[in-house]
Amino acid sequence: MSRSRTRSTGTPLALAVPALLAIAFLLLPLIGILARTSWGDLGTHLTSPETVQALKLSLLVSFCSLGLSLVLGVPLAWLLARVRFPGKTLVRTLVLLPMVLPPTVGGVALLLGFGRRGLLGPWLEETFGLTLPFHTSGAVVASTFVAMPFLIISLEGTLAGLRPAYEETAASLGAPPLRVFLTVTLPIVAPGLAAGAALTWARALGEFGATITFAGNLPGTTQTLPLQVYLLLQNSPEAATSVSLLLLAIAMGVLIALRGRWTPGAPDRPPRPESAPDNDTADAADTADPAATKAPPAGPPLTGIPAPPEPCGLHAEVSGFNRLTLDAGPGTTIAVVGPNGAGKTTLLRALLGLTPRAHAELRLGDLDVTALPPHRRGVAWVPQNGALFPHLSALANTAYGLRAQGVRRAEARRTAQRWLDLLGVGRLAHRRPHQLSGGQAQRVALARALAARPRLLLLDEPLAALDQTTRARVRHTLRGHLDSFGGVCLIVTHDPVEALSLADRILVLDEGLALQDAPPAEVTRHPRSPWVARMLGRNAWPGTYGPGGLELSGGGRLIVAAPADGESPADGTGALAVIAPEAVSVHRDRPGGSPRNVWAGTVREITALGSRLRVLITSDEAPDLVAEITPEAAAELGLAEGSSVWTSVKATEVTLVAM
Repeated sequence: MSRSRTRSTGTPLALAVPALLAIAFLLLPLIGILARTSWGDLGTHLTSPETVQALKLSLLVSFCSLGLSLVLGVPLAWLLARVRFPGKTLVRTLVLLPMVLPPTVGGVALLLGFGRRGLLGPWLEETFGLTLPFHTSGAVVASTFVAMPFLIISLEGTLAGLRPAYEETAASLGAPPLRVFLTVTLPIVAPGLAAGAALTWARALGEFGATITFAGNLPGTTQTLPLQVYLLLQNSPEAATSVSLLLLAIAMGVLIALRGRWTPGAPDRPPRPESAPDNDTADAADTADPAATKAPPAGPPLTGIPAPPEPCGLHAEVSGFNRLTLDAGPGTTIAVVGPNGAGKTTLLRALLGLTPRAHAELRLGDLDVTALPPHRRGVAWVPQNGALFPHLSALANTAYGLRAQGVRRAEARRTAQRWLDLLGVGRLAHRRPHQLSGGQAQRVALARALAARPRLLLLDEPLAALDQTTRARVRHTLRGHLDSFGGVCLIVTHDPVEALSLADRILVLDEGLALQDAPPAEVTRHPRSPWVARMLGRNAWPGTYGPGGLELSGGGRLIVAAPADGESPADGTGALAVIAPEAVSVHRDRPGGSPRNVWAGTVREITALGSRLRVLITSDEAPDLVAEITPEAAAELGLAEGSSVWTSVKATEVTLVAM
């Protein structure tokens, strides 16, 4: 069923009739103007000297009012949208007040504030010789007073809806705040700014009450078109109708031009950048060209790319939600892993200086950057969503950091193109982000961060949006760069392959604390977190160690053998039992023989993992258990979801890790 039919079906008559009456109520006055217009005299009325003079003055006043509104209103809209300060509600109320205040009351208020006997009027006259009432500048002030709120409210809403990740990423690439505002914020909010500016101009063009009260109605000085209509109604109603038709046409033209910009019921729009296809097909199409898919050549693969920064290590003491000390030598890559809410992204943002949740005392090499703003730290960041600037092409996005650092345009673009080529998206250089799939956009975001030559590189799940084939190739390219990278790289990931293949160390976080910080081999052998053990494909059961076994936290007992090195956990201490899935045996009948850990259970899920099957088994006697068997064994046992089975684990197959 179409959307239009869905919306129209079952419309209550009790709502339809008042709605039609409302439309008629709004439409009838406009029809009245059209019906009473003297079409034969329209040209004469609109080209009369008085009308032309009033039109020129209206255009002058309205455009001056728009300019003043932009100069004053844009900073105020940004302040209201982005800064918390005492009295913010009062300021927003003051902005809205002219929109609901009767225009004549606004004129009286302006007279008492800026008139010759007003609060500021005498000072303006004595200091600058400026008298606003009964002067064209007074008409500009009156129009600005009633029209500027339209710009502020429109732009504030647009700024409030702008994702901070765009500006934060720009800062991490080395752009100072003013450059970020001019090159990222303003271009992205340009549609909202244009809509607000058009509404402001139209409102200033039609202003009447405040103008006539504050600035008077002097021909050639303050008599704008609305004021002329007021006078013509007394002497020449036909001419007043013609001029009213002109103002009506201008207002309708503005609203039609803004259709879809400020009305929530706008027609369907093109998908937002985030909704671009994110499937393997889109990425595969991009890698069909052999030149685009081959791995970097042997020898110096980064020809044409600036040399990496001088080697520097990292020392960070993080407090707040995250509480840890982090040290890393030059060229170290650290994979940050942990469950959702563990503080992984918060740690990255603390190192960037972008979050109040955590604070990092950060030293990069010999430089203490703790007090430096994000754009001067030499820390590049790739957020989870990439945060590509939607108004720039892939090439301009990639060159952004270099341009912010003062690299000449041509050189920055050559370097950016080389990075895009290395990551397999070079032929997409001139596409905008909304024309890229999720995987393509993520590769462009990665190229942008690498091109900026940071001392500290922060990657928040940089390969999550890629399909498996593309991920392997990009991981190979990234590994090649990290091998020659003189700084430190932190990669947040949930992919064990990324953690094991890219990282020199794995930092395990939980609730802001570091549970483990060790080489991948050590974390694989002795994971200290149940979540990490499961991420690595192991069964992980926490419990309390006692004589002969582990009292499991979820109930039950696990018998374990004495470790070969003789170092068992002390009785009464917490420990984690790690069991490889391939060490779990599955039987249809209770097994006999040597296994000392035997439980009855039910098959809940069977999934394929390469050439083997992973079987999830639940039991009332033990925590959930994952076994890994061959398809032939599953067929021989007749396994299916819901099957009753027995599982067994030898005591010697259990690895205990002290918690």
